[in-house]
Amino acid sequence: MKTAVVGYPRIGTLRELKFALEKYFKKEISADELTDTAKELRKVHWLTQKNSGIDYITSNDFSYYDIVLDTAYLLNIIPARYKKLDVSELDRYLAMARGYQGDKGDVKALAMKKWFNTNYHYIVPEVEDDTDIRLSGNKLWDEYEEAKKLGIETKPVITGAYTLLKLCRFTGEKKADEFVNALINAYKDVVDRCEDAGIQWLQFDEPALVHDMTEEDRALFVKIYREILADKKSCSILLQTYFGDVRDVYEDIVELSFDGIGLDFIEGKKTAELVERYGFPKDKVLFAGLVNGKNIWKNHYEKTLNVLKNLEKKGIQTVLSTSCSLQHVPYTLKHENKLTDEYLNYFAFAEEKLQELKELSELAECENVDLDERFKANKKLFAGTRKCDNQDVRKRLSEVTEADYKRLPERKIRQQIQKKEFALPTLPTTTIGSFPQTSDVKANRSAFRKGEITKEQYIDFNKKKIEECVRFQEEIGLDVLVHGEYERNDMVEYFGESLGGFLFTEKAWVQSYGTRCVKPPVIWGDVYRKKPITVEWSVYAQSLTDKIMKGMLTGPVTILNWSFPREDITIKESISQIALAIRDEVLDLEANGIKIIQIDEAALREKLPLRKSDWNCEYLDFAIPAFRLTASGVKPETQIHTHMCYSEFTDIISAIDDMDADVITFEASRSDLQILDSLRENNFETEAGPGVYDIHSPRIPSVEEITHAINIMLTKIDKDKLWVNPDCGLKTRGVPETEASLKNMVKAAEAVRARL
Repeated sequence: MKTAVVGYPRIGTLRELKFALEKYFKKEISADELTDTAKELRKVHWLTQKNSGIDYITSNDFSYYDIVLDTAYLLNIIPARYKKLDVSELDRYLAMARGYQGDKGDVKALAMKKWFNTNYHYIVPEVEDDTDIRLSGNKLWDEYEEAKKLGIETKPVITGAYTLLKLCRFTGEKKADEFVNALINAYKDVVDRCEDAGIQWLQFDEPALVHDMTEEDRALFVKIYREILADKKSCSILLQTYFGDVRDVYEDIVELSFDGIGLDFIEGKKTAELVERYGFPKDKVLFAGLVNGKNIWKNHYEKTLNVLKNLEKKGIQTVLSTSCSLQHVPYTLKHENKLTDEYLNYFAFAEEKLQELKELSELAECENVDLDERFKANKKLFAGTRKCDNQDVRKRLSEVTEADYKRLPERKIRQQIQKKEFALPTLPTTTIGSFPQTSDVKANRSAFRKGEITKEQYIDFNKKKIEECVRFQEEIGLDVLVHGEYERNDMVEYFGESLGGFLFTEKAWVQSYGTRCVKPPVIWGDVYRKKPITVEWSVYAQSLTDKIMKGMLTGPVTILNWSFPREDITIKESISQIALAIRDEVLDLEANGIKIIQIDEAALREKLPLRKSDWNCEYLDFAIPAFRLTASGVKPETQIHTHMCYSEFTDIISAIDDMDADVITFEASRSDLQILDSLRENNFETEAGPGVYDIHSPRIPSVEEITHAINIMLTKIDKDKLWVNPDCGLKTRGVPETEASLKNMVKAAEAVRARL
């Protein structure tokens, strides 16, 4: 049986691309040096897959920033403001991803959103009325030829036409349907050029097909691909779907002239049922996504082989594949030296998943698989127990009542109490929490972890940084302060280190966006709070100032979504366990005099089913109450904040309001404040702080720019309910740009406040 990989991680085993890009941004290396690093990474990734015996290896899955942006750039979907920049093609591309501010101009970055139900962020293509969609680049073919010279035949990948159309933002008078024909012609040119280049397989990624689809959506999809595929000859076309099933359009897909169809058997709850009910064409190849591309637990060989046997009985030509790109898991277990085999035996990162694909393909051909040592070892692993249950946790969770999910008195009364308690000015200013993690902060943490400095030295350093941070905030006139979070490595990992049930890796980095990588912890067992996590730091920070100091926590949904979750219990049970642990921290902060507590739920949407029909029964009915459980025990005077970023929130506004927080801050600047209309239309009760500037870009917003944003917000949100803040934490930014931006933000708020 042949094997395939939908896509491979690109940031580098030890984050080589991240560091090269950051050096390039700082002008420490040239474009040629950056290109050399990228070329070497591609070579390593292709050879790793070839040496593992993978038959269908993907190319063009490498990107300096984002594959959707790559596709838009390839098809000339480049807004005029970027074309006007007198910079290189590479710098123009990067300006679209992260903005540009310099002697060549000043432009904001394109919007950034979560990639379906993952923690990866894609860049939202922007189509203007005069956008000329056409094939205008060489990246796909250059990288195919690059692999070919290494003796590796690859299947190039590109974001599919239907998904690209659904992800694009149309900024002018013209709507999506007015660009369909141009898009079809551009993709036909892609196919033609692939045939001219002798490419055997071309992969169109179409994850948008796992959403709920209307009859109009189905008709659009069929029109697009009927025309794109009409003249294809030698190049085989693979339609690759992932993150769910294609129940609304399966019958159309199998009727179209695709040569291969990639289906997700992991998250696609109805995938097997669809194949059973409607069959699968004998003249097409099924790329069966049976090795999980999103989680790090080993594959259950017996279950997978049973699915493959069933497909074989039906006479279906099958290629064994990953369920989605492996970019959502770390590279390899080879660098994990601290975790024992007791744990590591259960895990498979990207390289290990290549081995699983190879072993499964061989086991599928075995006449008596029960005698194979690899199969026996895998079966024994899954038959055993991990000894990860905690009866105290289970008992406590069973004793939670409906009353524990409700905070009293109702929010409108609490808000009146809090207005009187805090006496904050109109348009109160604050930040989301973290301040820049400078090299000295990272060095201090590293030295402490390596035992090179004492705990006292580590704490003293952080206290000095906290005091500097507090004094700066006081100096510029922020109203509600934060302590800067200098003690934290990551907003999830830091909390996990004080929670029972978590494991931590050393080098298991996963790309979140651009150069931003995270190292998700692993939820191994039942979760509980071992000790107070943030209380000491927050109390110290509050002692330095008469202004209000926010306590900063990460919420239960985000902790779960930004970890690798267990697969032996439900998501609901895991989130509820974490909620009780965070509840303990909330009550401790309050008991120690912290009057405002922010519980970040940046990842609230990530586990939300992609189909709206599954929302309430599968997610919102326990994710929202879990948040309420964390905060329901506090006094009316204690103000609960939450924060969310870089997701599509407009369709779950009412659910967000139902979280019953007092204040919510969220990303809005990069999407041109589009969410504000939804807040107004849904009579949003929670006080709100839509971000007034984009922190994922290095550019410094002017006072006038921020003033303009605040004035727009005031047309949608009552002045007594509006907060002024950046759109996310400042951890990844430099000190000079952070300080300049915050000063401008406070000045803008003061100017508008004076006018009001």
